[in-house]
Amino acid sequence: MVRTLSQLYLHTRNLLMPREDADSASFIARQLLCHASGLTREQVIANRDMPATEKCCTEMERMTARVMMGEPLPYVLGEWEFYGMKLLVNADVLIPRDDTCAVADLAIQQARFLDSNPRILDLCTGSGCIGLAIANRIKDAKVTLGDISAAALQVAKKNVALQKLSGRVSCVQVNALEKPAAFLGKFDLIVSNPPYITTDEMQQLPGSVANFEPHLALHGGTDGLDFYRAIAENFTAALKPGGFLCFEFGMGQGDAVCRILENNGFTILERSRDYNERERAVLARYDRKDG
Repeated sequence: MVRTLSQLYLHTRNLLMPREDADSASFIARQLLCHASGLTREQVIANRDMPATEKCCTEMERMTARVMMGEPLPYVLGEWEFYGMKLLVNADVLIPRDDTCAVADLAIQQARFLDSNPRILDLCTGSGCIGLAIANRIKDAKVTLGDISAAALQVAKKNVALQKLSGRVSCVQVNALEKPAAFLGKFDLIVSNPPYITTDEMQQLPGSVANFEPHLALHGGTDGLDFYRAIAENFTAALKPGGFLCFEFGMGQGDAVCRILENNGFTILERSRDYNERERAVLARYDRKDG
């Protein structure tokens, strides 16, 4: 049966209603239709009575089935928006979330006061979302995207090209749990959204996370703090004198992360909250003279 774009949207929305609330079902159906048709939201509205092509209907059916199986919408679409950028995503990287804007904001705020041509490292970069947000707004910054996952770095490299930032942004394989290689050099600012889910919490993750997002980017050890300890201890070697370290952390981890930083010679400068008013990020300066 030939369906108009409007009918295809309503059909998809109705299929989603048993598992989503009305607003979410509408949003997902709209996103899927735009992706399948290649039209913007405005174009879909303007052409809502236009018959959907067979290819569009087939693609909608395929994507809707994936959503119905619990796969997160960004993976189904293969892209997601973060900080005004459209980024490629797949199951090799975490989905960029609005919560992470807090650490991006904090890092960008500090980067504006760095010397010209600052060197910035986005450690545990995943899709590259934080580092690319910084590079987009700090026009003279030289940004390195570092991750242990070669598959994640392939996604990050594609996003660098997509954002047309290849001249100032590079990708390198880095293990955040080990001392940094000398070839990395020294950075003015290191920013990181490391794995911070505890071992117990890993057993309680919702299916959309547990079954699809990379556990390598989620599990932070028994107490969720393994990466904070390792980075604070080891990556001071990659900071310039008086350099800055900016972390995202999980709910309720702020005090523990700040203690780790202070025990490793850092001075806490600012703690900030995300859009849900949950404490989410910290900025610290390395002041130890013998580091």
